[in-house]
Amino acid sequence: MSEAIGEDADPAEVLAALEARARRVDTPCGEGTMAWRIWGEGEPLVLAHGAQGSWTHWVRNIARLAASGRMVIAADLPGHGDSAMPETPDHAGISKALATGLRAILGERLPVDLCGFSFGGVAFAYLAALHPDVARHLVLIGCGGLDTPKGQIHLGRVGGLAGEERIAAMTANLLGLMLHHRESVDAMALHQLMPNARKARLNVPDLVVPDRLVQILPEVRVPVDAIWGELDRPHPHPALQEAVLRRIQPETQFRVIADAGHWAMYERPEAFERALGEILNAPPRTVG
Repeated sequence: MSEAIGEDADPAEVLAALEARARRVDTPCGEGTMAWRIWGEGEPLVLAHGAQGSWTHWVRNIARLAASGRMVIAADLPGHGDSAMPETPDHAGISKALATGLRAILGERLPVDLCGFSFGGVAFAYLAALHPDVARHLVLIGCGGLDTPKGQIHLGRVGGLAGEERIAAMTANLLGLMLHHRESVDAMALHQLMPNARKARLNVPDLVVPDRLVQILPEVRVPVDAIWGELDRPHPHPALQEAVLRRIQPETQFRVIADAGHWAMYERPEAFERALGEILNAPPRTVG
């Protein structure tokens, strides 16, 4: 499998083909189910997307990570994508659904490596604290909730627009939050934006800002490492984020992806995957 997406490829067809190669598992979540998609064999690596996203946030990474000898498990977080709302719309409810699903899917293979992007990283931090049996290692990617100064986010109206005007507005929103370079706003990024947003029902800001992540991290008893886009707009100044994390876990590995915005694993996938590999393949360490 290759994660390369040709310039002329139809995004819907690319996503459908990638999903067709997955094994889908649905586990209890609130009054419905939570959707998980699984590729590959080997040591499990669990991925969580950002707010108003879905498993498709990882479209550029799944195939290569699976080909590297990992079982890649990508979640639609509760209240996103094909997953129902959690039993309660808080971290306890989200963590309950996540832990229930991972125990059903992996059983005795727990604990495993967790890698969460933006809100997904915050959700995984609470999961690791509230259900420590499931987590072996936590990797955060461009997360809020560290009580650091917010960057300038620029989001405009898309509803009611059509044609080129609609595309221009969507492009501006992706550049105003997720991506740094205009050339990074390709057909796949545009294709994901509105469908993922329409399916998102969970009120995320109150679960993140200003300091929900930094509050829970002292309760996480596994190694916590991080990857940040150099040009992350919502959570800028990687050195500042690193300093906060190192106050909690001094041995935190912190990798900066050069020339990448918030959605670093999409904008610079190869560099991101190298950094993730370095983190996951480092000698294990204990957390006091």
